Amino acid sequence: MNKAIVSKIKKMFTETHLGFFVGLVILCVVLFFVVPEFFSDQIINGEKVELNETEKTVETPAVSNILPIDTITYDKKMKELANNPPDPIVYKTVKTVIGKDKKGKDIIKTEKVPLDPQPVRTHLWPVKTAYPNTGALLPFNRIIAYYGNLYSKNMGVLGQYPEAEMIAKLQNEVEKWNLADPKTPAIPALHYIAVVAQGSAGADGKYRARMPNTEIDKVLKIAQKINAIVFLDIQVGFSNLQTEVPLLEKYLKMPNVHLGVDPEFSMKSGIRPGKIVGTLDASDINFAANYLAKIVKENNLQPKILIVHRYTQKMVTNYKEIKPLRDVQIVMDMDGWGGVAKKIGTYKNFIYPEPVQFAGFKLFYKNDILEKGTVMMTPAQLLKLNPKPIYIQYQ
Repeated sequence: MNKAIVSKIKKMFTETHLGFFVGLVILCVVLFFVVPEFFSDQIINGEKVELNETEKTVETPAVSNILPIDTITYDKKMKELANNPPDPIVYKTVKTVIGKDKKGKDIIKTEKVPLDPQPVRTHLWPVKTAYPNTGALLPFNRIIAYYGNLYSKNMGVLGQYPEAEMIAKLQNEVEKWNLADPKTPAIPALHYIAVVAQGSAGADGKYRARMPNTEIDKVLKIAQKINAIVFLDIQVGFSNLQTEVPLLEKYLKMPNVHLGVDPEFSMKSGIRPGKIVGTLDASDINFAANYLAKIVKENNLQPKILIVHRYTQKMVTNYKEIKPLRDVQIVMDMDGWGGVAKKIGTYKNFIYPEPVQFAGFKLFYKNDILEKGTVMMTPAQLLKLNPKPIYIQYQ
């Protein structure tokens, strides 16, 4: 072939490939910015397959790395907390011929012997619910909380004393619990009333006051000093959890912040707080739990804890419909005050017979000892309860 023709063909081939290469690069750049998912997944056998962490920059879904807990350890701990009394032994009557009398009649020996196997008894506690996800604090720890509001010395011990004194008192209570039950480490908590029920209607007529963020921030700073967790408590007044819980989302996204709800001040009757005891339904509590679960999943957090205060029958309705979740652990907290017998009676009447998941117990430094001769309950006394409370609140 003529050398001139060969040289012309080579030039055309080179220019064609160069143009094709440039065009391919431009196409890839366009696809990257216009359709980024084109580069983030692979197609194998017609199915879209996620790339591993080293191959993609797209954020992994928050729940992708959460694995089940050790269920054997969990069940053992839950059984321990249930603290069920020993089952009574069931006997059967057995008649045995041991000989004959002078008239030739059988001599029969009658005795009671234990049934083998013994019948399996069903107990209310422990409650069969979904196992929590990894990182759950309960039942592996016991929470010791100081309750109140920084604006008030009368609402609880949290706001009653100067910070350093309050911290020292809380740490002293934590140590008492660690000594009383070394198998369940006690951790400190600050239970802050972030939405406070009011006797007056307020600007919007809802009979509640929301605490400013500056006050919540103060509590968080105090908690940080002693590695404590924080509960933000809601007393809705004429409002509702559906309105109030989302307003605290900024804080509930934090790993160490949990939630408390107080049926006593949920005034669905239209009567102002303080006049009668309010109520929350399972649907309200489930809303709060589901909202917390959403936050946990979206932010890849350990399970949250939801405290529900209770000391009367009507404070919580439809308890069987309350649904603990893998991402939310629910504690029904006995919130009544008085002498030892009264408090144990309230616990037996309203916490024990309507189990949800975990039990809590509230102690009042002042109100529990108002009657002459009464003393505040000790950790040793509380550990004898059925079930053992896993959340202890001091007011």
